[in-house]
Amino acid sequence: MGSKRGSGSEVLREQLAQEAARLIVDHGIHDYGQAKRKAAQRFRVRQAGALPSNAEVESSVIERQRIFAPDSHECRLAAMRRLAADIMEFLADFQPRLVGPVLTGTVTDNAALELHVFTESPEAVLAALEAQGVSSRDCQRRYRFNGQDMTIVPGFTFSREGERVYITIFPEKGVRQAPLSPVDRRPMQRAGRRRVLALLGGEMS
Repeated sequence: MGSKRGSGSEVLREQLAQEAARLIVDHGIHDYGQAKRKAAQRFRVRQAGALPSNAEVESSVIERQRIFAPDSHECRLAAMRRLAADIMEFLADFQPRLVGPVLTGTVTDNAALELHVFTESPEAVLAALEAQGVSSRDCQRRYRFNGQDMTIVPGFTFSREGERVYITIFPEKGVRQAPLSPVDRRPMQRAGRRRVLALLGGEMS
């Protein structure tokens, strides 16, 4: 009996993960928790323990994109990674790192390009953007670091080539301590420009 219950539970988790992924990909929901709650409402699931993990939802997002829109997804992902490499080049003095969906490959139609930079002078970042003709505005991102409460981190946001870009500014020592990912609560993956170029197959090197 226990085996059957476990099997049914796994099937339900997979169904919920797939529904949450559909909401993320097709309806532009960014928050994994919100997507899971909406999926649970559709399946009339009330037990929080039945919900899939964020990592399971992320895997379903990748699978859904691979099955339903492989060409358009790969095209947009490559374009956003090329854009990231371009921006990282003129922000090279600030040790830029690519993070988020453009790095992990889970970009949706509404996903933004996210970069972390490291400096004690946000004004210098602003000057570098303005030198490239970029008109930006202030923004803030909320991150959690290991064992800490949410921290508000300043930055800038702007549009380039039709994509929304977020530049988040950390102290120079922040390059050694990544904030926790909202997906798996582990330190966020970060990639320097060389790795981004490698992901693009060296086409820009």
